Amino acid sequence: MEDLSNYRKSYEKSELLESAIPEDPINLFNRWFHEVEDFGGVEEVNAMTVATIGLDGYPKSRVVLLKQYTYEGFIFYTNYDSEKGKAIEANPNVCLSFFWHSMERQVIIKGKTKKVSENISDGYFDSRPEGSKLGAVVSHQSEVIPSRDFLDEKLKELELEYAGKEIPRPKYWGGYLVEPQEIEFWQGRPNRLHDRIRYKLQDDFSWKIERLSS
Repeated sequence: MEDLSNYRKSYEKSELLESAIPEDPINLFNRWFHEVEDFGGVEEVNAMTVATIGLDGYPKSRVVLLKQYTYEGFIFYTNYDSEKGKAIEANPNVCLSFFWHSMERQVIIKGKTKKVSENISDGYFDSRPEGSKLGAVVSHQSEVIPSRDFLDEKLKELELEYAGKEIPRPKYWGGYLVEPQEIEFWQGRPNRLHDRIRYKLQDDFSWKIERLSS
């Protein structure tokens, strides 16, 4: 047995006070995102965990890449027929989370998910490198396959098929927009008395700001 009880760290890099935050959480997310990017120490600042409730009733989390955020919400791309996509189709309520260890920060987002328009998915797909496009066509994500060689052979076949041709976006691949209902910002502080500020969307589309105990 590995005992991790002595793994401890004191968080002392920043603070999160009501006097220094905006009324809209997207503005604060934008500020934090770029502060982390400028500070360094995080290889992919846009890496986030997406948690869904699966068709088997179990929650499941996986890391994906955030590709855009606006005042409407947060956009990522995936295979609609994947385990993740089927879970979202059955229950659009998801949780996104970011952990930026270099600045001792977390952001946790509860939201409702919907597909983005086809032209937005088309535009992003067209911007991808050729290998990534072919990968989206090859992989029927989450399906059981016989071997790694099976994928590699399928990729070689498609490379020949689409040599010198435009690669169309598969209809089963595209973007999701997560419309936030709650966004919690967590800033590590000394003595485990962390700063936690939660924004909750109200019926009039304003945001209620609350401080949570650590």
